Amino acid sequence: MKAEIITIGDEILNGQIVDTNSAWIAQRLAPLQIHLVQITSISDTKTAIIDALTNAAERANLIIVTGGLGPTKDDVTKHAAATYFNTTLINDTKVLEHVRGIFRNAGFEEMPAMNVHQADVLANAKILFNDVGTAPGMWVAKDGKFFAFLPGVPFEMKFLIENRVIPELSGIKSETTVHNAYILTTGIGESHLADRIADIEEDLPEHIHLAYLPKIGMVKLRLTAVGNNQSILEEETQLFVERIVSRVGKHVLATEDIGFEEVLVKRFTEAGCTLATAESCTGGAIASLITSVPGASAMFNGAVVAYANAAKMHMLGVEEETLKSFGAVSESTVRQMAEGAKSHLGTDYAIATSGIAGPGGGTAEKPVGTVWVAVAGRQATEARVFYFKNDRMVNIERSVTASLQMLWDLFQKEQ
Repeated sequence: MKAEIITIGDEILNGQIVDTNSAWIAQRLAPLQIHLVQITSISDTKTAIIDALTNAAERANLIIVTGGLGPTKDDVTKHAAATYFNTTLINDTKVLEHVRGIFRNAGFEEMPAMNVHQADVLANAKILFNDVGTAPGMWVAKDGKFFAFLPGVPFEMKFLIENRVIPELSGIKSETTVHNAYILTTGIGESHLADRIADIEEDLPEHIHLAYLPKIGMVKLRLTAVGNNQSILEEETQLFVERIVSRVGKHVLATEDIGFEEVLVKRFTEAGCTLATAESCTGGAIASLITSVPGASAMFNGAVVAYANAAKMHMLGVEEETLKSFGAVSESTVRQMAEGAKSHLGTDYAIATSGIAGPGGGTAEKPVGTVWVAVAGRQATEARVFYFKNDRMVNIERSVTASLQMLWDLFQKEQ
């Protein structure tokens, strides 16, 4: 089955909010063998909505619409949908009582008159009852196509997807199946990677597509196979995965749809190793990334964000003479930071960062983007300087990736 997501709202188009709904929905559709072919963001206008529905129905079997179901005049999704389906809106008494109950439970004696229209639903729709909000979802089946209209509020949308939409989809059989396989690589750029596996990519049949998904410091490869037999697709795709892994070798981190931080948590836990961080210019970003992974407590002991020199001395044991002689952004300082974190937090490994993220603070000897990273391991401490020369946020992100790469390299060497 092919799907398209339509997000409605001027606030998305003008950048006031970021569309995280579509990414979340796509992640829920994938295990159901539903292939997302397009994501469309449009304004809150009747014409735009009707045009988007018309175009989406030509590309996809399932169209999921989020946004524009509120009680205010700028929310016109239901009226546009009624025109598109050549139907009317009816006020559902069960939904209306639910909306009134929400206001009563919130301590309001009366509900604003405009909220009565929250209970307006398409006459040809199955109501997707919204237990956690005032805007009901709607499910419409027409000419072999399926339409789900959902509120744009993330927690309401998620509730309806999990509890209303997925049960509807489970009863729909699709002749087409989709299988995705992933290869996470690091330490090799996208163009070099593409060049190295060019002949393998040339051998791919038409029903298997290779996509390059680059991030700072790493590239994820996704092989997408479309066909009618799931087991055959999996076997066929696996052969190409094995060829690529054999060709790329040491640059392969994982053959799962996971991130670098998840690889580290998994491998450190399996090896019984622990980690700590001592961060200056990255401000705790490395620790935040690691602890975002479920199960990180099995391998992560803690972090010290030592921004000021006094903190580096008092919390990590960096010598005052080191700071005076070499400065905070130096090899000597990050080595002592890493070894101090490892000692104070009782770990096998520790990462330390100190740099000039920008936009100010640089000098001729240490320009903006200069970052020193040290990793202390069981047997050695290694340090390296980087010159990123980007804006502040990019410098921080590159510092995080470089730190994880250095940690991984030392971990592999010592293992």
